[in-house]
Amino acid sequence: MSYNTILVDDAQPITTVTINRPNKLNALNTETIKELHAAFSNLQKDKDVKVIILTGSGEKAFVAGADISEFADFSVKEGKKLAAKGQKLLFDFIENLSKPVIAAVNGFALGGGLELAMSCHFRIASDNAKMGLPEVSLGVIPGYGGTQRLPQLVGKGRAMELIMTAGMISAEQANTYGLVNHVVTQEELLPFCEKIANKISNNSTVAISYAIKAVNAGFMNTVNGYEQEINSFGACFGTDDFTEGTTAFLEKRKADFPGS
Repeated sequence: MSYNTILVDDAQPITTVTINRPNKLNALNTETIKELHAAFSNLQKDKDVKVIILTGSGEKAFVAGADISEFADFSVKEGKKLAAKGQKLLFDFIENLSKPVIAAVNGFALGGGLELAMSCHFRIASDNAKMGLPEVSLGVIPGYGGTQRLPQLVGKGRAMELIMTAGMISAEQANTYGLVNHVVTQEELLPFCEKIANKISNNSTVAISYAIKAVNAGFMNTVNGYEQEINSFGACFGTDDFTEGTTAFLEKRKADFPGS
């Protein structure tokens, strides 16, 4: 499938998706959100893909924000629809994807860009990265999950300060806050992400998908995370991956997971 605003490197088992609007600092627009949804939907179905890395083109920005020109004249109704549709189509979709998604934050991750990074399962940043939610400086608030995911990652007080000041923090500060897992140089960023992705790809894809579901459940008000963990744990016992994993352990060999 061909795209206008993103690039998909279909190398397997690790696939890299790159937002490719360098002249706009990779800002999210309607087309980009739709194309990202399509790409992740296709990768979700591809059994040969085990881990997805999401990054931005160039060395300046992961995603510098949303394309403000698209919604500057929206009404209240249109604004609510924009947020609801975007969350469902992309941000919630990525968060609940059964395959791990690593955000390789290679520069500015602001507004919708930081919200996109936070919807990934974890984040690794280059040392030149800057992150923030500047929406209140435009008279609006984060609308793609930023007010919910940021407190989950850094705590309520820090999230409140970042959102209300509309300020930016450095990669090192983001690392201290727990917003990113690691900080490396720009040159090391993708190789470092690939190294972690390779470690992940050696494990059971079925078990990983259950783990994602169980962890996410702990952050949902309508779901009992412990109950979800119990159910997911039990479900693993009925999979071929469990049979192979335990057999390989007892036979003192490396597991060759079938992915079912």
